[in-house]
Amino acid sequence: MPRYVIEREIPDVGTWSSEQFKDVSGLSCQVLDDLGGSVSWVHSYVTGDKIYCVYDSPNAELILEHAQKGGFPANSISEVVRMISPATAES
Repeated sequence: MPRYVIEREIPDVGTWSSEQFKDVSGLSCQVLDDLGGSVSWVHSYVTGDKIYCVYDSPNAELILEHAQKGGFPANSISEVVRMISPATAES
């Protein structure tokens, strides 16, 4: 299954409360369920003004549909073509 990184621009998202993150996470999970389970949210990284989400999905169109139905921005959707880490330098 292809993996994607989604960049979501949300002003001041890094200052959100735990309750706000709980609410938006719940909404995201509900929309994923409504899509029939073909898209999986792996995890996200929150910075000051952006959230970088990692999703597994058959295609980028389903990720965009998730964003539209949930009311989330999806400023960019990029397919991961390779993962590297410090271990890559040793191989």
